Amino acid sequence: MKKTVLFLLLGIACNLIQAQVSDSISSFYTNSADNLLLKDNKLVVGGYGEVHYNQPLQSGVHSNGLLDVHRVVMLLGYNFSKKTQFVSELEFEHVKEVYVEQAFLQHKLNSFINLRGGLMLIPMGIINEYHEPTTFNGVERPLVDKYIAPTTWREIGAGITGNILPASLKYQLYIVNGFNGYDGEAKVSGKNGLRKGRQKGAEAYVSSPNFSGKVEYYGIRGLNVGLSAYFGKTQSTLYDGIQKDDENAVAMADSSVVGISMLGADARYKFGGLQLRGQLYYSSLSNTKEYNAFTGVDGELNDVGSSMIGYYAEIGYDVLRSAKTSKQLVPFVRYEFFDTQNSVDGTLEKNLAYEKNAITTGLTLTLTKGAVAKADVQFVKSGVDDEYSKTLNLGVGVMF
Repeated sequence: MKKTVLFLLLGIACNLIQAQVSDSISSFYTNSADNLLLKDNKLVVGGYGEVHYNQPLQSGVHSNGLLDVHRVVMLLGYNFSKKTQFVSELEFEHVKEVYVEQAFLQHKLNSFINLRGGLMLIPMGIINEYHEPTTFNGVERPLVDKYIAPTTWREIGAGITGNILPASLKYQLYIVNGFNGYDGEAKVSGKNGLRKGRQKGAEAYVSSPNFSGKVEYYGIRGLNVGLSAYFGKTQSTLYDGIQKDDENAVAMADSSVVGISMLGADARYKFGGLQLRGQLYYSSLSNTKEYNAFTGVDGELNDVGSSMIGYYAEIGYDVLRSAKTSKQLVPFVRYEFFDTQNSVDGTLEKNLAYEKNAITTGLTLTLTKGAVAKADVQFVKSGVDDEYSKTLNLGVGVMF
């Protein structure tokens, strides 16, 4: 009798554990590179791509539309063994531009720790890691992921990553090179934020290392919550070759860098046909007063703010949820706000043109797993605009 009860209890416990793991895995997201790492073949292949049509809508004004093969991406990986793997991501943008977005070697130490080194995505927010067109609503990526966290943001470095299944936690910790802040001219500005400072692994240089990390929790069915952090300084070519005891040269080089402390929080939730997601970024920038004075042109100060902020909230619903079909049709609406001059030092006057609101609403039709058609209208207004500018966006996307 005792043995029967014991086996019964063990069976119930196993079922509960299996159910918990199943619920957790339903909130565990993977991108194209993750999918390659999960495959057993020696040579593994993946890819994604999207073609867009953007048509400005201005009352009383004729505007030409833009047709663009925005990106076609091929991923190639190789499994040297069950523990040592290589992943590369080659991107063709606008037909004529070629980039390497990822190229890293990963070695598995145990079930919880992987060593990783090479060109890697910075784990900040959602879109920078999960930017394949089938993974998000809207033809274009959210604007906060362009101006606040400059997607696609990747740099060269090394660190550890892993998945702690019993705790339903995924983590990434990396040391990487920083943004190019100054190489004879300023790369950071109020208009573009940090975007033009991305080095992208192209003969990148480093004058001081930066830290990047993220933790994701996926232990509640349908819910994935992430916390991200990035700390360091922009890089400057002025440090190269100067004597450490040359106070004037060191002071000049110090004036050419900006300190960065960026924090991010994100959440994704699915319940039945309901889809919710949101992101928040906050960046505190130090040494901006000295940087703006040093990198100004023709007596005019540069206009880098001392903090930046960006966030969005999105809701969608699969109206085909109850139908007997593999297709999905998701009407959605997303609200965004971002400001690259959320605050400024005492020498600058805040530029309201850098403060923007955006509303995007449209449809995402998933034809089958890995193939989508999208349509939306985006309304954008800055702090100096009287009305919203409107753009119609249409697109198709694939991921395999």
